[in-house]
Amino acid sequence: MGVLVESPDSPLAALDRAGYRLTGPRRAVAELIAARNGHFTAADLVGDAVVRRLDIGRATIFRTLDVLESVNAIERIDLPSGDHAYIACEPAAHHHHVVCARCGRAADVDDAGLAGVVSRIAAESGYQIDDHRLELFGLCPACQTVQGPRTSG
Repeated sequence: MGVLVESPDSPLAALDRAGYRLTGPRRAVAELIAARNGHFTAADLVGDAVVRRLDIGRATIFRTLDVLESVNAIERIDLPSGDHAYIACEPAAHHHHVVCARCGRAADVDDAGLAGVVSRIAAESGYQIDDHRLELFGLCPACQTVQGPRTSG
């Protein structure tokens, strides 16, 4: 699966729109991300680069992830373990994520009425809420098929 700058939702297109140069290392990191299915860590990408014998260093991967996050091409998520990872996102309207706790597959989900809840919390607390984020974790349909659905808890 390749990343093309022509795809309006690709990380490279997001960089291009934001005025960043599309350097070889940035292209390589975008390709590594495109090859991933589900969430990934910087360490995952470093390992992928080593396996593919790409001439990009750890620092370049971390800097590229920071830039991609700043242009909303990827989002950082906090995992239940306390670690963090990244998810490739379409730079679109505000959305949330549902993440498979077993395989790491992730999907964007829309607001689903959360804006009303946030407004109510703001009114009740007196806070001006500038931003929020919601990450839901569970088993994707494929992993449920293998294990069977869990009861919620």
